[in-house]
Amino acid sequence: MRTLIVIGLNLLLASLPAQNKTITIDDLYTGSTFYEERQSPIKWIHGGSAYVTIETNQYGRQFIFENQSEYGSKTLLISPDQLTPEHSDNPLFIEDYTFSEDETKLLLFTNSQRVWRANTRGDYWVLDLKTKALKQLGEKFPPSSLLFAKFSSDNSQVSYVHDMNIYVEDFDSGAVEQLTTSGGGDIINGTFDWAYEEEFNCRDGFRWNPDGKSIAYWNIDASSIGTFYMINNTDDVYSRPIPLRYPKAGDDPSAAKVGIVDLKSKKTHWIPLPGDHVQNYIPGMQWIDEERLLIQQINRHQNRLRIYVFHARSKKLEMVYEEYEDTWVDIKVPDITARERGENLVRLIDNNRAFLRMNEIDGWRHVYKIDFKSGKKTLLTEGDYDVASIVVNTKDHLYFHASPENSTQRFLYRVPLDGSGKLERVSPDNMIGINLYKMSPDGKYALHTNSATRKPSTVDLIKITDHSTVKNLVTNEHFISNLAELEMPEVSFTEVQTPSGQNIDVRIIKPTNFDPNQKYPVLFHVYGEPWSQMATDHFIGMWNILLAQQGYVIVDLDNRGTPCLKGSEWRKSIYKKIGVLNVLDMAEATQEVLKIEYMDANRTAVWGWSGGGSSTLNLLFQYPDLYGTGIAVAPVSDFRIYDNIYQERYMGLPQENMEDYIAGAATSHAKNLKGNLLIVHGTGDDNVHYQSLELVANELIKHNKQFDMMAYPNRAHGIREGKNTRRHLYTLLTNYLNEHVPVNDHVVTKVLKHGKTSEQ
Repeated sequence: MRTLIVIGLNLLLASLPAQNKTITIDDLYTGSTFYEERQSPIKWIHGGSAYVTIETNQYGRQFIFENQSEYGSKTLLISPDQLTPEHSDNPLFIEDYTFSEDETKLLLFTNSQRVWRANTRGDYWVLDLKTKALKQLGEKFPPSSLLFAKFSSDNSQVSYVHDMNIYVEDFDSGAVEQLTTSGGGDIINGTFDWAYEEEFNCRDGFRWNPDGKSIAYWNIDASSIGTFYMINNTDDVYSRPIPLRYPKAGDDPSAAKVGIVDLKSKKTHWIPLPGDHVQNYIPGMQWIDEERLLIQQINRHQNRLRIYVFHARSKKLEMVYEEYEDTWVDIKVPDITARERGENLVRLIDNNRAFLRMNEIDGWRHVYKIDFKSGKKTLLTEGDYDVASIVVNTKDHLYFHASPENSTQRFLYRVPLDGSGKLERVSPDNMIGINLYKMSPDGKYALHTNSATRKPSTVDLIKITDHSTVKNLVTNEHFISNLAELEMPEVSFTEVQTPSGQNIDVRIIKPTNFDPNQKYPVLFHVYGEPWSQMATDHFIGMWNILLAQQGYVIVDLDNRGTPCLKGSEWRKSIYKKIGVLNVLDMAEATQEVLKIEYMDANRTAVWGWSGGGSSTLNLLFQYPDLYGTGIAVAPVSDFRIYDNIYQERYMGLPQENMEDYIAGAATSHAKNLKGNLLIVHGTGDDNVHYQSLELVANELIKHNKQFDMMAYPNRAHGIREGKNTRRHLYTLLTNYLNEHVPVNDHVVTKVLKHGKTSEQ
């Protein structure tokens, strides 16, 4: 076992005298003592020389400011009075906004409602920044019924989706024309079904041609998708079924195609993509220029990506790029730096003569420049390291997140776009932790977010040339000041080598007032699948601090298959082996960690959420002598019941390798349970259905295995909805841990229902 240096300690916290204060669940979930401030989204304008923010005063009134990038000064752009419609006393509450191309108009989104997993349906208004006129779009339609409104390039028209059809509205006259008519029910135009949204991050499903004369759009046929019913038992004396079109693993996906509708004729020309509409996905589409439409197509197994260019005038379709892997091809890279939802756009460079694509053909995730005409591929990021995510490309450079020497951290790097230069680190050498950058289009400025294990996030506007701070945007001064009064745990990172020969990153949070001569109970926190990394140098979170104060060691670790920056083989060795290989790595790493002198191997617990809940079940069932207690929140207990896009990407099609699905399913191993188990699930979880809890519960009952369970009525996957839900949930988790994994043999610190602590 090789121990790495301790990192991520907050210098400010270290310099302030601790008051040895302890915290309760009530401290975390009532009041704002430990509220972590976040930076509200910004919009870069004037090419990056300025940006726009929304600020809210104590009365809930919103002000839109223009901020100068160079000096950090701000001026009022829009007041609440300008956001107040005629014949109304209340200003609009702005949830999102978009500038027109010439920045003379502002498109405002408000009064939203949830569609699938996000609030994408609502009302749209246009504010003319010159005349100050405020006008609602689609006034004839019911409230909160429009999606994805956007300006044409000449700002004369606005298009949007209503009831699964695309409309265009003339800004001056108010005339509304319907461009598609097939939408409604299971036919979706201009947006997507549940699976596309969740797994490809696809929401907005149409694109204006730059000439303003046509619109390219997706057409999704979900008529063959099975319906899953969630049940609402609480809002009436009779239960109410909630239907959801949801394709399970092994089921055919929705049929998808792309068409171009002419605004004058209202006729659609369908793009003749090769292959079956059902057995191929279309995760991305964009205009290159007025003539060329770029389309990404990936097969159902998601191991072959093809990029096509359709020439709108000649109706010619040509393939300009093809990528194949034995495992899977990533459309959107799963990394902690790439969590923003986007449109899966291809990055165009060299005046649209080339584009950028990340792939892993040499064993590392690198960025290549591909010439449209010749197909020539130029490697830009050569070396034995992974690119975590692309940030921006300027005329001369590509900026990206990476961490070549330490997978637990992230920094900003750049390389020349001509492929001639070497890797250059932009983040200062003395910087630690997770560093995220939202850069201006010209590459001169950035919003820099920094977090480390004992340091909540701070956000600064910086100059890229010297990384100097122009303005502090988020300091979290109040939060940091309150943290300084607490007993704070020591945090360290180590790397353990498993008997299988794998080097596993481990983050260890020690109990406060740590005594190396004592033994402490250990809580392992896991995820284990391709979409999350646990052992990273980010803020440890308040619940971990609470548990450390109680006397627990908390251990985060990352197995093969997680998105660590350790090469393609590391990440993709999990193919068809979820529930087996990742569980083996976690169990073997656990055994190595428990060799540390202060770890008590007789008092161990493991917990996780979603994929981490699945891993928790499998660890308890497959290695029943290793963990005494497990807490699984919203787990997938049988991979056959999860959605087809995600599960088939990493596990193949069940009809082709059912044995792998069975081997990795927690339900297959439930009979082996020996320890304590708590399963928690929301009954309204549209992502991982409550069905998952009932399937594993049924197996446990069949084998007479005692366990505990908690159902949260109508709560979704995040179990947040409703008053006191999070407070109740973490009280439950804490109580269960205290009861079954006591801090010592004689004293059990228990968080009572009201959040206070007592000793028994």
